[in-house]
Amino acid sequence: MWTNENRANYKRDHLRYPSDLTDEEWAHVEPLIPPARRGGRRRETDMREALNAIMYVLSTGCQWRYFRDWGIDGALDHIHDALYQKCREQAEREASPTAAIIDSQSVKSAEKGGPRSIRTGSTRERRSRARSVIFSSTRKGC
Repeated sequence: MWTNENRANYKRDHLRYPSDLTDEEWAHVEPLIPPARRGGRRRETDMREALNAIMYVLSTGCQWRYFRDWGIDGALDHIHDALYQKCREQAEREASPTAAIIDSQSVKSAEKGGPRSIRTGSTRERRSRARSVIFSSTRKGC
């Protein structure tokens, strides 16, 4: 039941967004956040802010359908292209670039088949295991 005392417990006016975590909520969730991986660079992401962002998207999900739909039907690409051309025109450049810089790594990638070879190289193990007769014959319960 909503009482004045109970209502104060759920007041979120002091937060940037109503979906942001309070200090008390963060205290419950923080121990559940996986630690940063060992080695490499230090984690630069503020995990509380990342979780606040997730909560925001979840609480406003219907608005994000446009983002998904526009990505699928190409509207975001059209918007990007139009703004890109406008920026180039404002900088008094051709709407479409007439020159490109190619480095030796790009040439090596192109000789191997371009971006596709980079993508398959990063997923080769998963694909080969999925196609492997040995792998599929040893899996149980699938």
